Amino acid sequence: MTAGWLVATEGCLPGAAGARVRLADGKFTVTDGPFAETKEVVGGFAIIQASSKQEAIAHTKLFLQVAGGGETEIRQLYEAPAAASGTP
Repeated sequence: MTAGWLVATEGCLPGAAGARVRLADGKFTVTDGPFAETKEVVGGFAIIQASSKQEAIAHTKLFLQVAGGGETEIRQLYEAPAAASGTP
């Protein structure tokens, strides 16, 4: 592992300060918080750089030790393909 793998980390405010926006059948619905609490609430996030799933797991273990525990779900971010050369 190399240094510089932690890109960003932020906490999320409670759902009472947010809103849910849904698009279904061409219509938007906006629901203001607070929302019914569930066991699977996003309390924050961290973005890391890793060259493999195994490396991401190792980085996450280090992060959780610093953060003081908890549970983390690892997801790969979608990266848009680079534009073809000569294309603006």
